[in-house]
Amino acid sequence: MGLLDFFKRIEPDKKKSPLLHTAYDAFFTFAYSPDSTTQGGVHVRDGMDLKRTMIHVVLAMQLCYIFGTYNIGHQHFDAMGMYPGFLEGFHLKLSHGLIKLLPIFIWTHVVGLGIEFWFAYKKGHAVEEGFLVSGALIPLIMPPDIPIWILCVSVAFAVVIGKEAFGGTGMNIWNVALLCRVFVFFAYPTTISGDNVWVSGFADAAGTMSLNPGSVTDYSWWHTGLFNGLFEWMGLDTFKPGAVMDGYSGATPLALAYQGGWENVTNTFSQNQLWWGTIPGSIGETSKPLILLGAAFLLLTRIASWRIMFSMLLGAICMSMLLNLWGATPFMEVPWYFQFYLGSFFFAMAFMATDPVTAASTNTGKWVYGFLIGFIGMIVRVLNPAYPEGWMLAILFLNTFAALIDHYVLESNMKKRLASA
Repeated sequence: MGLLDFFKRIEPDKKKSPLLHTAYDAFFTFAYSPDSTTQGGVHVRDGMDLKRTMIHVVLAMQLCYIFGTYNIGHQHFDAMGMYPGFLEGFHLKLSHGLIKLLPIFIWTHVVGLGIEFWFAYKKGHAVEEGFLVSGALIPLIMPPDIPIWILCVSVAFAVVIGKEAFGGTGMNIWNVALLCRVFVFFAYPTTISGDNVWVSGFADAAGTMSLNPGSVTDYSWWHTGLFNGLFEWMGLDTFKPGAVMDGYSGATPLALAYQGGWENVTNTFSQNQLWWGTIPGSIGETSKPLILLGAAFLLLTRIASWRIMFSMLLGAICMSMLLNLWGATPFMEVPWYFQFYLGSFFFAMAFMATDPVTAASTNTGKWVYGFLIGFIGMIVRVLNPAYPEGWMLAILFLNTFAALIDHYVLESNMKKRLASA
């Protein structure tokens, strides 16, 4: 209790220092639950406030963060033909991943939380908790070499236009993290699409990010100064200048599938690589088993809706089977069960579609909402040559209609009750 008493003693005056009090309140309520509870035996009391609900979602992503950080380094050295074993050069791969991921994580939170603190201060409210999840999701859905200034602009757009303009946490109609990604996709498409963006740490003679054969390593002081000094002292291998080897493309499995179907994918990647995620892609979206472990955690703690997850899976399977029957292109012929080896379906299912604010709220509505995301997302993935992945657009589209779905479900329920009255 001594620490709690200390925090209460240093609480700033809300009227004299509103901005300081806003910051204090954010950190205090993050560490401690409110000391006021509902009284009376007829009321439901629960120790889970909104911050702790959000923290459960963040905890479910931690395996994706660990694996994604390491995979950034693994793909970097794979492009040079060095340390081909997944655990070879462990310290170098992990260090390179941290150098790339930490600035993305830090700047996402500096910009996003900075905007939320400012809006809370201007409204005289406590800091809302919604950005805990959005701030954790955004780094995982970005390429590792995204320019920081583009990241900052996209985060600001998503928080201000997609959230605060609607009234803040619990009022937004679109998923904030997906809105951030879709802004980058349409405003700066070359930074988040194509073959050059998914493997980090290389630049051409002009200093532009590139994976062309001969592009050289673009190491910073963190590589050659801090970490090399530490590794030399420990007697370990150090970062050395290198170049992209001949024949390396950096293409993702989805791009390969669109060009030549499943056979083209397996000519480059094994099924084990596809399933475990040792492939180029967004930072946290590649390892299917670790994502599914996070999904299981959310289901066991009842944070996420199993109806949305299961119906989204059904929708994707149904559409994929229909495309298999059509079979007009090599991508359509990819067996439905192998579609889940490609892209970010499981990540979208576990962490994006289940967002309770932007998803349908009624039980029947959740079935419709999830099924349509899977169904429409598979259409976009397979039939859209400009964007061989569909979950981002499908989820934002169904976010828009989630309230309408609930409206018709409630209307139907009321008509049935009136008819039987």
